[in-house]
Amino acid sequence: MTHMFSKRSVLPREFFSRKPDMVAPELLGKLLVHEDGRIARLVEVEAYAQDDPASHTYHGQTLRNRSMFGRAGHLYVYFSYGIHWCANAVCGQEGDGAAVLLRAAEPLKGINLMRQARGREALRDLCSGPGKLAQAFGIDRDLDGLDITAEGMITIQDDGWTPDVILACPRVGISKATDLELRFVVAGSAYVSKKPP
Repeated sequence: MTHMFSKRSVLPREFFSRKPDMVAPELLGKLLVHEDGRIARLVEVEAYAQDDPASHTYHGQTLRNRSMFGRAGHLYVYFSYGIHWCANAVCGQEGDGAAVLLRAAEPLKGINLMRQARGREALRDLCSGPGKLAQAFGIDRDLDGLDITAEGMITIQDDGWTPDVILACPRVGISKATDLELRFVVAGSAYVSKKPP
């Protein structure tokens, strides 16, 4: 398990105001924090830009994806496969239609709350996938558009910890642009959704 944190600071909007492929690897090791005490360290993310055929914004703005066209540092939350919610951090400049999908995290604190939310006991199974992660943190459509750079229900924070090795590999669960290495994982983490090739 990665070390526990001491001093933490909420990531500022400027952090997210860059291209998603720049933001994504730097999100690894950062802390997803719920105001009720749930904390998990991000170990897997994926980058999506508007010119990416696999992106929800590829064909332009809709009611569903409008948060992804908004200001950086907000959540874009969508319903996937009719079964679970997925959370993304909006990136770039307003109108860019870019975001980073939060795919998996290592639970660190508030684990019992995550277990209650997930209905699962195994630590490895709490946040090891985008749907699991959103469920463990109580993220649903009501939080779409939430400002994660302000002190609120959900923030992403930095405690100074960084991974020793970050791997870039193709994204999973998509049918287009499957060759692009825009999935980033903490090497050796037991909490990723799927082991990198």
